[in-house]
Amino acid sequence: MKLVEYPDAEMMMMELADTLAGEIKTALLMHDRVSLAVPGGTTPGPIFDSLCGVDLDWANVHVMLTDERWVPESSERSNTRLLRERLLTNHAAAATYIPLYADAETPEEKLPELAAVVKDELPISVMLLGMGADMHTASIFPGADQLDLALHGDDLLVAMRAPGAPEPRITLSAKVLKSAMNRHIVIVGGEKRDALERARHLPPEQAPVAAILNGTTVHWAER
Repeated sequence: MKLVEYPDAEMMMMELADTLAGEIKTALLMHDRVSLAVPGGTTPGPIFDSLCGVDLDWANVHVMLTDERWVPESSERSNTRLLRERLLTNHAAAATYIPLYADAETPEEKLPELAAVVKDELPISVMLLGMGADMHTASIFPGADQLDLALHGDDLLVAMRAPGAPEPRITLSAKVLKSAMNRHIVIVGGEKRDALERARHLPPEQAPVAAILNGTTVHWAER
């Protein structure tokens, strides 16, 4: 794990957007098509605001989420909605979006169909992840119903239900996360920095983010 500290979150978001753009450009020099996987939530929003304005060959970039709540795009809790508002706009409107949600009551109904599409995007070229204070990443939560499958199984996508999560989730598995060519985690604040330090000394079953720390660059600012 490599830890990069920044004087403030605003600078971190701008510099990380530049880093991701540079990695996408490099990947496009070697491949006709590249994939970018990003988290939902509020933390990466400023990164998206900067990244979408970068003039690169977005038409050959496939964008996906690392995880999604099983809600329609019309819901305010939809990560897809966030991406359309803040990333898949400006220059990045030319990118192709790979969804992790389809119209069905449960994620299990659409899992094989969605996984077949995700398979064609692997290994992911550039990946950005977040981490919760409970040391989850993507939607691989401690105490989740299919934690062992998500951490140790061969499935590409896993349907997850976890304490404190109001709706089912669908998440890329640890196998997919670990295979990404370039992998970053962005966190803000002392609480998450403390959680990161704990995770470095805990098994993935207690701290799921520990499963992917090796080879990952973590970007942190106090506020």
